[in-house]
Amino acid sequence: MDLTRTLIIGNSGSGKSWMAQRLAEQLRVPWTDLDRIHWLSDKHSIARPRAEALALARIAAEQERWVIEGVYGWIISEILHRATALIWLCIDDVDCVANIRQREKQDNERLVALLEWAGSYRKRNDSSGFTAHQRLFEEFAGSRIQLMDQKEITDFASQVGVILIS
Repeated sequence: MDLTRTLIIGNSGSGKSWMAQRLAEQLRVPWTDLDRIHWLSDKHSIARPRAEALALARIAAEQERWVIEGVYGWIISEILHRATALIWLCIDDVDCVANIRQREKQDNERLVALLEWAGSYRKRNDSSGFTAHQRLFEEFAGSRIQLMDQKEITDFASQVGVILIS
């Protein structure tokens, strides 16, 4: 599997940032979180203008090696042609919600918004929902893998060194 330029997609709370951090460390490449591109503020309340966000994502994707992760299909579709690998973390919404509850203990307002967002993943008809991610995954011509639960995600992350050697 060619992990030179790896995109990781999935629902909020699926473990995209966890996976991206580990892959970036093992591969010794930069990691870009699309939340930092999409949102202007840390509180995730003010979206960056669309053209500006796309420009920033394209700059990140122009690098020779990287890991980029996020939920935003409208950004991912613009940089997918640069990816050599696509990883879809497709875990149950219930698990995503549990992960969010664990991670967002300090901020009740953000917790409520993220729980609603993650809980609607399979119902949403936008570019960040399940159907859009499924389409991106199915149409991707490079190396791709769909990981369905936390064990598969953890096992894959621990096997990256083996993948690189073979």
